[in-house]
Amino acid sequence: MSSLNESTFFRVLLSYLPLIILFVSVFNEFDFNYLNIENFSFNFVYILIFYWTLRNPDSLGYFSIFLAGIINDVVLGIPIGISSLSYLILCAVTAYVRNITLSPNFVKDWFSFLFTMVLINSIQVIILDLIFIIEINYLRYLVNTGFTFLFYPLFFLAFNFLSQLILQKKND
Repeated sequence: MSSLNESTFFRVLLSYLPLIILFVSVFNEFDFNYLNIENFSFNFVYILIFYWTLRNPDSLGYFSIFLAGIINDVVLGIPIGISSLSYLILCAVTAYVRNITLSPNFVKDWFSFLFTMVLINSIQVIILDLIFIIEINYLRYLVNTGFTFLFYPLFFLAFNFLSQLILQKKND
């Protein structure tokens, strides 16, 4: 009987793992400045939201993503709602890509992710620079977009493995 309860608990924990990873990543806004690596940053949350809303949209709810954006704004100290808007635009583009795609293809997803990041970063820069008059480091946005784009295949493989594990536990 205890093995039944453990497997049920593990199954539930595994199904909520993408949501847990999302909130842990926005609470712990990690930065590589302490490693003395200049101009190295990537946006893990974009990769996470893009993958899970594209491949398994039931894992992350839109309200959870919105709430994660609010928390991210508080942690980063930027005006409330900027990250939430970015995350929800990411969700909207991902839903569009998911609906127009007949057969999923990694390369097409990867380049649509690049287009989406450029769109989101452009909107963020326009809002922060023109509306809130916050000084923006354009090189940092460019480097962040580049590294996020390059790290997508690595996290795609990891999330794909996790997704298969979740599906396997659901079918047991």
